[in-house]
Amino acid sequence: MDEKTMFIESFKNRTMQLAIKSIQLFRLMPTTEEARVIGKQMLRSSSSTAANYRAACRARSQAEFYSKMSIVIEECDETLFWLELIEESFIYTKPELQQLKIEVTEILKVVSKARKTMSS
Repeated sequence: MDEKTMFIESFKNRTMQLAIKSIQLFRLMPTTEEARVIGKQMLRSSSSTAANYRAACRARSQAEFYSKMSIVIEECDETLFWLELIEESFIYTKPELQQLKIEVTEILKVVSKARKTMSS
């Protein structure tokens, strides 16, 4: 397996882990109505990040790859928004949230750079 393929597989796993950690965080959150509503939004966007990155890896053209990566960026940024909202509204403020925010930010940087490199 070459270096590029190894990176792609590793990053697929990383985005999958993002979705899994989001599920785990959701389970730790309080069961209030606002926590459930916002938490479900976070679950949707984090799982969409992983699913669309996986789809981008199977793209049949550069245009399709660029389009899917744009969705990955949008969904990843949305995940960060929901995490920030959870934190700033004091729904959940424990260390798991901080760790997830750091991971989402790092993933967002990687996919943003990958898309920008394509368009250069």
